Amino acid sequence: MRRLLPPVLAALLAAAATAGLFLAWDGLPGKGGSAHSYSVGFWGDLPYSDEQREEGGPNLIDDMNRSNLAFSVHAGDVKSGEAECKDDVYEQAEEYFEGLEAPNAYTPGDNEWTDCDRNPKYSSRERLDHVREALFDTDRSFGRREVRLEVQGPPEQPYTENRRWRIGRVTYATLHVVGSNNNLSDVAPDRGEFEERNEATTRWMRETFEQAEDDNAEAVLLTAQANPGFDRFDPERAPMRDPRTLEADVKGPDPDGGDGFDEFLRELRDQAREFRRPVVLVTGDSHYFRVDKPLQDEEGRRIENLTRVEVPGDNPHNGNNDVQWVEILVDSREREVFSFRPRVVPDNRVAVPAP
Repeated sequence: MRRLLPPVLAALLAAAATAGLFLAWDGLPGKGGSAHSYSVGFWGDLPYSDEQREEGGPNLIDDMNRSNLAFSVHAGDVKSGEAECKDDVYEQAEEYFEGLEAPNAYTPGDNEWTDCDRNPKYSSRERLDHVREALFDTDRSFGRREVRLEVQGPPEQPYTENRRWRIGRVTYATLHVVGSNNNLSDVAPDRGEFEERNEATTRWMRETFEQAEDDNAEAVLLTAQANPGFDRFDPERAPMRDPRTLEADVKGPDPDGGDGFDEFLRELRDQAREFRRPVVLVTGDSHYFRVDKPLQDEEGRRIENLTRVEVPGDNPHNGNNDVQWVEILVDSREREVFSFRPRVVPDNRVAVPAP
């Protein structure tokens, strides 16, 4: 028997019955709606191992299902970079997403397609096409309470992975920006693919802020897989860069490949400054939970209205399987709109209890 819904979700679903939509751009709730305060969940960079697939992942999903979320988003990487890019990897990811009670959105990671070229059996282009066909073939979310989302282009066109929706006065979007230098450097860099997707994704971000302005939104939250490397203090994944000029110190494994995140970061900085209200960028990629404000302007001044949140994930560096998630509390009546807290799944704890 399904449990009773919390008041905010009950209100959302009641309106959905009238509008025919739930999280859709022109659907519920409308301007001045009642959905001011709710919780959303973010996770990513998992499952990477058999243990995570069979125990950690299901434990995390159960924990999220007990948390009365309005929706959740997986920030990419549904397998390790070394694992084969077999079709059943994507089938299992869809099973996880569909096991969530609340609607779930997803943005691809590099492990799903870019890094598939590490194995000569696979082509990154073909695997990207497969990801789109298998996981983005409709305009619906995942989850037991699936909803309609705004999609960049009709379902048969590329970039259907870029999605957008709204709850009350907050605008949400996914952006296809991936690790491995955004497909500009790794085993088989593909500049043509990068340039076309980068242009489309940058345009999608720009249009998201334009739509937020038109709707008088109080805040914008974006989700992308890549840690794009904001400054010289985060060398773990992306090129390090001067935080004021955004010029990268290193161009990735291929020095001639270029900086796959330059245009994305510049557009993000410009849009956040112009918007002036709270902006959150949720990423994965580095497998390390953090909340910070890493973006600066040309004078070295902090872009104070932009917050980066990185979800935890598989963490081979310290021997832990950090299969946890992040809850974001949203209240459009609060000045900062968003607050953040890590959620450690009790059955996935890895630390040895004190004697």
